[in-house]
Amino acid sequence: MSLRFAGRVAIVTGAASGIGAAIAERLAADGADVVVADLQAGPASAVATALAGRHGVRTLGIGCDVGDEAQVSACVAATMTTFGRLDIIVNNAGLMTFKTLAQWTADDWLAVLRVDLLGADFFTQQAFLHMGEAGGVIINIASVHAVETSANMAPYAAAKAAMVSLTRSTAIEGRDRNIRANAVLPGAIDTPMLWRNPNLRSGVETLDRRDVGQPEDVAAAVAFLASDDAKFITGTTLAVDGGRLAKL
Repeated sequence: MSLRFAGRVAIVTGAASGIGAAIAERLAADGADVVVADLQAGPASAVATALAGRHGVRTLGIGCDVGDEAQVSACVAATMTTFGRLDIIVNNAGLMTFKTLAQWTADDWLAVLRVDLLGADFFTQQAFLHMGEAGGVIINIASVHAVETSANMAPYAAAKAAMVSLTRSTAIEGRDRNIRANAVLPGAIDTPMLWRNPNLRSGVETLDRRDVGQPEDVAAAVAFLASDDAKFITGTTLAVDGGRLAKL
């Protein structure tokens, strides 16, 4: 059976757990060599080793703070040294914190923006520098909060909305480089981050269990957008939310 990502190299950020780990798993299962990038090098290496064992692909685990431009550059340099190419980047790493608008400080804002927006930009810059003539694919994991949001999470929602805008700009500027860019908007996904949400714990926000998806649902959408089946899709957003945004 032909594996659709055989011979391709993917970097997935925030890939040691949750949605990122599911994305790395799916790409590896479809034949991609995968760089597991995460804030903590140990968990990243453990996931990378497990993927290689399960799927027989080449992997690399790297500690990378996506909000640090030098660390992003080093991550991509290590990828090129190890694999000699770069075809897919999935900007999944994210930070979500909760305060009221009256409480946020400039440092609070910058901490979220560095991870949730600038990290994607730093990796996009590296993609433009290192993806070859054949081009590649950038997939930004934004959020339904880019479209509709809740109280006490203004920086996160703003960063994810900006990430969608960055995706459009990337698609425009990437066209002549054969680089496609799309954004995925997950809704409520069954991860520890979801259940730690203080809005849910306090009852400010409620969830119908039918609105809760699995990390693998997001991974499936990413695999489609990264594949040649989506070769005419760029600059768009795909909500993976069980129809949550469609409700009145």
